[in-house]
Amino acid sequence: MILSVSKMNMAESKDIPNSWPIESNEIPDNADLLYDADQVNCAFDKLADDINHALKGQSPLVVCVLIGGIVVAGRLISRLKIPCDIGYVHVSRYRDRTRGGDLDWLTNVYGQVENRVVLIVDDILDEGTTLLEIEKRLKEQGASRTLKAVLVKKRRPSVVTSVDFFGLEVPDRYVFGCGMDYRGRFRNLPEVYALAEI
Repeated sequence: MILSVSKMNMAESKDIPNSWPIESNEIPDNADLLYDADQVNCAFDKLADDINHALKGQSPLVVCVLIGGIVVAGRLISRLKIPCDIGYVHVSRYRDRTRGGDLDWLTNVYGQVENRVVLIVDDILDEGTTLLEIEKRLKEQGASRTLKAVLVKKRRPSVVTSVDFFGLEVPDRYVFGCGMDYRGRFRNLPEVYALAEI
């Protein structure tokens, strides 16, 4: 169920203007609540259960995709019952914008990848480009098997890859909270919001 927080026309949702006020920490007036904190917690529980079942008896390297994946990985790892090592990679396509651009490798994959099962953890499957490129690089570095887990998966036909595990589905709108940002903020929210369609 989608609960409207409030609706207000907002014409500038394409990119972040330089005038975006640093002191603004209020949730945008044109945001809709998609999932509340309890629903998100249940999604994390289910996501962890699915991973624990699929990787029982294995010891994967969990690669967190910075920045958004750090929130998801932190909440997920504490629920995992399997032994695992933690790694990370820092790539970006959005750079605080609401539309993706070219992929920037800010930090290469950190962690022992060769001959390992690697679980990539990110906040969202949107277009899928970032996850696909990370998976390719891990295979080039000798990962024996790669799996992908996200908290949120968008319902859209244009994705270039799939995920093995996901917690929530959202419509093809700009979403934020639980690791996902809006103009660089709100990753720390326990709920998931979407900008209202104009």
